[in-house]
Amino acid sequence: MKEIKRIIPCLDLSEGRVCKGVKFEGIKDLGDPVEFAKRYFADGADELAMLDISGKDKPLLLDLVRKVSSVISIPLCVGGGIKTVEDMKELMEAGAGKVSVCSAALERPELLSEMAAAYGNQCVVVAIDAKRVSGEEGKLKWNAFSSGGRVDTGLDVIKWARKAVELGAGEIMLTSIDTDGTCSGYDLELCALLAESVSVPVIASGGAGSLEQIADVLLKTKVSAALIASLLHYGKTTIPGIKKHLHEQGICVKI
Repeated sequence: MKEIKRIIPCLDLSEGRVCKGVKFEGIKDLGDPVEFAKRYFADGADELAMLDISGKDKPLLLDLVRKVSSVISIPLCVGGGIKTVEDMKELMEAGAGKVSVCSAALERPELLSEMAAAYGNQCVVVAIDAKRVSGEEGKLKWNAFSSGGRVDTGLDVIKWARKAVELGAGEIMLTSIDTDGTCSGYDLELCALLAESVSVPVIASGGAGSLEQIADVLLKTKVSAALIASLLHYGKTTIPGIKKHLHEQGICVKI
């Protein structure tokens, strides 16, 4: 039986507003997250991701999670500033179905095991912000970056992903810093390599600029879902339009 591929709109948040940048820079305010969530839910999104890129105002984020979760009935993944199991507990009680962690897991990997023990692997998503770097003898290599893509940890993305899964991550949200917000297409080499290297679902993120590019990442790699932001936020297409195209390409999606 073919895997049903998921389409996941992503709401990057800053000071309680939906925003978008290019390669993690030049952030622009786009509007109210509750309104975006309502529209994408009505349009047939399979899940919704809300990522607080500032990670500083927990009360505001919790309030938004309560509001958004009250107007949708699809899984909601929330990330940004999560450092402890208590942080996860507050978000889950506010209405999140799973949480995404990036920097905190890199700083203290055992956090993943603690979160999985408390809520189950299926609720633990590791966000990996990856950037191409020069490897030995010119070989292609990606490192995991922390602090919103500003700090190179020196950790190889594939090794980190495997360790994260061993520790308790039930899913990986893989963002290419090189393609983020560029609408130039996903990093297919990175997505293919990572999805082949782990036993959990991988969400491809960063670079969706056309229906063909979304189809490409789902056809040419083993990722389980495509995260989409700019293409939807700027009205270049719709979720029904994306799913119609994917269905025509023979990709199994929930219509």
